[in-house]
This record gives sequence, structure tokens and C-alpha cells, in this order.
Amino acid sequence: MTSMSFADAARVCLTSKYATFSGRARRSEYWWFSLLYVSATVVLVVVSFAINAPLLSVLLLPLIVPMLTVSVRRLHDTGKSGWRMLIALVPVVGPIVYLVGMMVDSAPDANQYGSSPKAVGHPVG
Repeated sequence: MTSMSFADAARVCLTSKYATFSGRARRSEYWWFSLLYVSATVVLVVVSFAINAPLLSVLLLPLIVPMLTVSVRRLHDTGKSGWRMLIALVPVVGPIVYLVGMMVDSAPDANQYGSSPKAVGHPVG
């Protein structure tokens, strides 16, 4: 199976798995949605400064939940608990450990969080 596209990742994270912490997410799903999240943040910061209004907190609020859920599902895909995301709160080293964990390849077989999204015939989303 090929990796998930940007459009597929946005659709899955914003609709069918908006608040779904269970299951697994491939690297492509996590990184494409992260790109969407960071891009939206940059655009909102620029617009907020241009019109001198605090748009960032209001308009990014709907994206926080799917960003958290796709992060937890990504950790599940590597066989780790979603609680491991809290490692990012450790100063200096935590964010590095977190990002490295998000780059690790999927566990090839089914694990306690479900079957591998890389499995043949596994649908996108």
C-alpha cells in the first residue's frame, strides 16, 4: 500500500477520526496533518498581526483535538502508549525524544492497538 496523501490525511483527521484515540496512524498521516497544523498556525499568526486581532487561539482550537488524536494513534502504530506523548513536556530533551518517536517505522504486525495500517488491503482512513 502507498503512503497516505496530504488530502487523505486532512480528511481522515478532520472527519472520520477527529476525536479517535484508538487505532493506529502511519507516519504519512501524522506528518501530513502536522504540516497542515503548522501551516494553519503560520497563516493565522500572519493574519493576526496584520489585522491586530487574537485569531490564533480561537481558530486553531478545532485543530488541537485531531492533532492530539493523530499523535496518539502514531505512537500506537509504533507499539507505544499514547501517554508517551507527555515526554515532550520534559525541557530540552523531551521534544527531541518525542520527534524521534514519531519518525520510527510502524510495528510490522498487529499489536495491542490494532492491525498494521501497512497491511495489504488495509483501507486509507
